[in-house]
Amino acid sequence: MKFKEFVGIDISKLKFDVRVLSTQKSSLLENNTNGFKKLISWLLKNVSCNKEEILIAMEHTGIYSLPISVFLSEKGYNFVLLPGLEIKRSLGIQRGKNDKIDAKRIAEYAYQKRDKIIPSRLPFENILKMRRLLALRDRLVRQRGSFLKDSKENLLFLKPKDNKVLLEVIEKSIKDQNKLIIKIEKELDSIIKSDELIKKQYYLIISIKGVGKQTALVMIAYTNCFTNFDTWRKFASYAGTAPFPYTSGTSVKGRNKVSHLANKKIKALLNLCAISAILYNPEMKIYYQNRKAKGANGMSTINIIRNKLIARIFAVVKRGTPYVETFKFAA
Repeated sequence: MKFKEFVGIDISKLKFDVRVLSTQKSSLLENNTNGFKKLISWLLKNVSCNKEEILIAMEHTGIYSLPISVFLSEKGYNFVLLPGLEIKRSLGIQRGKNDKIDAKRIAEYAYQKRDKIIPSRLPFENILKMRRLLALRDRLVRQRGSFLKDSKENLLFLKPKDNKVLLEVIEKSIKDQNKLIIKIEKELDSIIKSDELIKKQYYLIISIKGVGKQTALVMIAYTNCFTNFDTWRKFASYAGTAPFPYTSGTSVKGRNKVSHLANKKIKALLNLCAISAILYNPEMKIYYQNRKAKGANGMSTINIIRNKLIARIFAVVKRGTPYVETFKFAA
């Protein structure tokens, strides 16, 4: 799509700065429905082309950028949510920070990348719910882990009769968080049951030995039901499991490495899946043992298995049929 005008928006919790690239006209508006309506009126006055020819670029700021994204989508405007690190690195060395200038830089970045940028699509409503629930569950699990650690350490070094209240509060906190985690998981189960597409993809994914419930849900949520990634290789790059070359001229000849720029949550889940597959999937177990016997690096082998699992997940979803273990039929 050919865009004639580029608009940059720098969003904060309460307000957002907007700037038109061609005229450098700018405005400061409230980050709420009233501010969004004023934005549309302001664009109609300050941009001469049709709304289909305007690209509005914003930094992805999580929950702060969600309401305006929903509003623009409903009004038929093209917008793109850009990673903050991507914009920051494109600008080179910068001194100081100013929201008005940041809005201008975002618009300039969108113009520079105009031939490659694809307008953003909002995830399905149930996917947004799943993402929020999964993020909250992850936070509760981490908090519970911290309390469990405290409980074990206190029991080792403190006398229970002298620290009764302390131990009771920690124990109650662990029980309360267990209840909340169960409540979230029940809500996730109800989303799976109510949405046919999510339900189908969920059961296809867990048909793969080594891939569990949490990984299946996270994969569905962060691929937007597998519409955000054309191939499993692109997802592997996003998850941080795709190896990249590390060479330069004749002086630097390092081995291929995975990038630290990754979705660490998904990468950690895939790591657990790979270890589970090595333990309980005969095919993966033999593959791992054979590579180790040949002197291959253990983590490198685990990463290969992670990528094998990603490829299988994408394959079953694309094919629409559960995974079939062919290894047991081999002679």
